[in-house]
Amino acid sequence: MSIYTPIKIFLSELPARQTEITLTYEQIEVLLKDRLPPSAYQYPAWWENEKGGRHVQAHAWLNAGWKVEKVDQVNKWVRFIRQ
Repeated sequence: MSIYTPIKIFLSELPARQTEITLTYEQIEVLLKDRLPPSAYQYPAWWENEKGGRHVQAHAWLNAGWKVEKVDQVNKWVRFIRQ
């Protein structure tokens, strides 16, 4: 199980009619019961929808049927949309 599995579970359990959700970094950290890594705060690439490779965080939301639409690193939030 990945540290990011709670994101997958949370997104998977949202009602099918819900097509987008915006979460603050703080809300995501509550889900994870841990802090996001510094790279999540510093690099937009951390939030990319990378299917392959080593970005296990992206696997969590992509495998739940969601993708990142927009990240606001100044105000610290991310918008997910259903795929």
